[in-house]
Amino acid sequence: MRCGGESGVRADLFEGVEWRKSSHSAPGGDCVEVAALSHDMIAARDSHDPQGPALICSTGEWEVFLSSVKSGVLVGLSQA
Repeated sequence: MRCGGESGVRADLFEGVEWRKSSHSAPGGDCVEVAALSHDMIAARDSHDPQGPALICSTGEWEVFLSSVKSGVLVGLSQA
């Protein structure tokens, strides 16, 4: 997934955004939170590190990512 040049900005610096967590998230589990930004952009952050870096993507890129996750395309990929 190619993401915008703003990725890596501290997530707590985004003012006036509403972060939300998936309804599939388990209490105390590893969770990703997302927020809608202006100009059809999405921010994603680690719920355990809300001041940490945010990944910024267009809504189209985010939809491709979600589709890949749901279809299992990303299952089994190892970290670089």
